[in-house]
Amino acid sequence: MKDSLLDDLKGENNFAFGTLYQNHFDTVKYFVLKNNGSTDDADDVFQDTMLVLVEKMRMDNFVLTASIKTYIVAISKNIWFKKLRNAGREIAFENMHESNFYEEINIDIEREKTYADKMKGYMLKITDHCSRLINDLFYKGKELAEIQTQYGYTTRHNAVNQKHKCISQIRKIKEQEEKQKNNL
Repeated sequence: MKDSLLDDLKGENNFAFGTLYQNHFDTVKYFVLKNNGSTDDADDVFQDTMLVLVEKMRMDNFVLTASIKTYIVAISKNIWFKKLRNAGREIAFENMHESNFYEEINIDIEREKTYADKMKGYMLKITDHCSRLINDLFYKGKELAEIQTQYGYTTRHNAVNQKHKCISQIRKIKEQEEKQKNNL
């Protein structure tokens, strides 16, 4: 399935783009909205991301070293941050070929991959309840009101409190790992 999707993308198959949009647009939209953007900005960023992704895939030396989602998120972040840095000036897609744009994307992809791998490890070490809660909040983008209902919290404060306890579990694990790493 993954290989056929990649082949369809290289051939600019609309179904493949639709599949990526359906599976990953909400992640890009969530990121853009959280970083001073609008839904229209997210649409633009996603379209530019698709162009960059297809262009990268057509390069002879392209090897998919992470999930498609990781590539999409890294490329989208790079594009959105570049747009924010250049606020006031509209960036034409063609200008993204200059300097080290693709190198920056490759670095971002590696960072995303490393971060995603670390988070997967942390998620396995926290309680199942916290793992589900973190997944619903941060990966699925569910609102706190929805979490409150789904998990049966009586007040919004209880939901926020539980969220912080779960984040605290991850922080403690991260600190322990860093301490062990520094002791080596």
